[in-house]
Amino acid sequence: MRRLLPLLLLAPTLALADEPKQPEPVPKGTTFSFNFNKSKVFPGTTRNVTVFVPAQYDGKTPACVYVNQDGLPGYVGPTFEKLIAAKEMPVTIAIGVTPGVVPAANKDALARFNRSYEYDGLGDAYARMLLDELLPEVETKTASGDRKIILSKKGADRAIGGASSGAICAFTVAWERPDAFTRVFSTIGTYVGLRGGDIYPTLIRKFEPKPIRVFLQDGSKDLNIYGGDWWMANQTMQRALVFGGYEVKHEWNDGGHDGGLAAKPFPEATKWLWKDWPEAPKAGEGSSQLKEILIPSEGWKLVGEGYKFTEGPATNAKGEVFYNDVGAAKTYKVVDGKPVEWLADSKRGDGQRFGPDGKLYANAAGVNKILAWDAEGKATEFAAGFKGNDLVVLNSGAIYDTDPFETPGNSKVYYISPKGEKKVVDTGLKFANGITVSPDQTLLYVADSRTHWVYSYSIQADGTLANKQKYYHLYVHDRDDDSGADGLRADRDGRLWVATKAGLQVCDQAGRVNGIIPTPNGKVSNLTFGGENMDVIYATCGEKVYSRKVKVKGANAFEKPFKPTAPRL
Repeated sequence: MRRLLPLLLLAPTLALADEPKQPEPVPKGTTFSFNFNKSKVFPGTTRNVTVFVPAQYDGKTPACVYVNQDGLPGYVGPTFEKLIAAKEMPVTIAIGVTPGVVPAANKDALARFNRSYEYDGLGDAYARMLLDELLPEVETKTASGDRKIILSKKGADRAIGGASSGAICAFTVAWERPDAFTRVFSTIGTYVGLRGGDIYPTLIRKFEPKPIRVFLQDGSKDLNIYGGDWWMANQTMQRALVFGGYEVKHEWNDGGHDGGLAAKPFPEATKWLWKDWPEAPKAGEGSSQLKEILIPSEGWKLVGEGYKFTEGPATNAKGEVFYNDVGAAKTYKVVDGKPVEWLADSKRGDGQRFGPDGKLYANAAGVNKILAWDAEGKATEFAAGFKGNDLVVLNSGAIYDTDPFETPGNSKVYYISPKGEKKVVDTGLKFANGITVSPDQTLLYVADSRTHWVYSYSIQADGTLANKQKYYHLYVHDRDDDSGADGLRADRDGRLWVATKAGLQVCDQAGRVNGIIPTPNGKVSNLTFGGENMDVIYATCGEKVYSRKVKVKGANAFEKPFKPTAPRL
């Protein structure tokens, strides 16, 4: 008995040690709601906002953000609680937002329901509402325990999601503002022809890729109605994202148009969307057409800023770049990558180009003349009698100039001979703007800003024009009524580069947009190719000027004409 006693005494201890350890309870978050009716982007609307605050949020460190359209589904909070506790996602505040409603005027009237307008519509309006109005309002609130709401402003720290129209809305926000939202959860997304969303697969293929990560869910029994086929549209989106080199995952099933189907993939999708955090998602390489012209390691660089309105970038035979601040009536020269004032008074110089004689020919709006500036900055009159907008100088010394001002809605295109003799060679464009020639100088291209067209003409021996055609078909932002097509340049491979409201649209010789390259501030009036090898783009962008090195070289009209390679038709 004495020998067994120690074993008997130890038995209870051994039994306790073998019992499985109970898991730590998952800390529970808290939720509060409020009504938001202060929007200026969507005036008169009211909407409900629900905010989930995880227990781990300390009220001092900015939290990551997840915004969900159509309110906050019941699976979001529990999923976040588990993933945050397991350190499989960062501390994230979830914000559910219902679509706006303009209340009825009286009991016998109907309210205006903004859901399709806000969610299915393209453009940046909803993103602006979130970023400029709603999220700042959330930050005026406090969570339980008197914790002040502080939301991260970093795009890498923000995700957005939704179902159906709420899903395309989430994608649109990230597409328009990848600087502010980089992670998208999309279920049964409405990428169809309700308000233009069916164009997204094409835009994904054409635009320079954006740094966003996307998860898609849909089922084979989803809607197939007047607006389109949801099942096919979601698959087309996925294929376009893969084509563009985006980070994209998907879950396909045999479900229908049921927002509840999001609950199943949401936990794993959320883990994947936040993988590698705090690093931001990386942009893809884009299409083969974009790879032919863009250098992955070369982005936009700021050349100068603080101007009133920049225009008229022009390059001389040395590759030196000059541009105008039209509002200040000054001309700048880029020296060692920095702007230096070249003309203190440009006579309100606007569109300009160098000629084969080395002079800078500029439309001087202040005197309604074309002035030719020599290397010392002295001007002589080349032509007068009209207010030119943009011009191109050919190797022959002849000039083509656009005049959209004399007769609004019925622009004129002028031909000025090398001797300064002018004549009108075309009329009828709504607002003739940017102008250039093909590398072989047999075709003239003119942008009509108030349409989505760039016109092509055959240049005749006497300077007149023939075979006028709406040739280059440009993309127009949904929020815009026209492309805003302005400055034009050709590269040595025959592509046409067009400065538009959507960015630089790069077209092949067949008239098709192959790529769209946004600028950092979302503006661009004109461009030129500069640098020693003519392989640096300089873009005038409102109050700023940017540059970017590319793989292609510009074709200067003052040089001897040459025949580019035929296009792939």
